[in-house]
This record gives sequence, structure tokens and C-alpha cells, in this order.
Amino acid sequence: MAKPTRLGIILDGADAEEFWKNEEDVTFTEEQLEFYKNARRVYKEHPL
Repeated sequence: MAKPTRLGIILDGADAEEFWKNEEDVTFTEEQLEFYKNARRVYKEHPL
């Protein structure tokens, strides 16, 4: 029987540094917060 393939991404160099920088800094812009609030409102109005 075939084994399942594990998909993943391998980052190195500048890409890896950018990824870890973003993981450590969890600040959001006002635009991002507004988008999230709107998405949450839409979900509450139309739950799956």
C-alpha cells in the first residue's frame, strides 16, 4: 500500500528570515483588523 505524501514548504535565506520575523511580530494594521471584524460579522450572519 502506498504511503501518504507529506506536503510542506522549506524556506531558507531571506525567505526564512522574513517568515520568522513575521511570526515574532504579531501586530496588525487597522485595515487588517477591519477586514477580520467584517469577516467575523459575515460568518455570524451566515454560519456554515
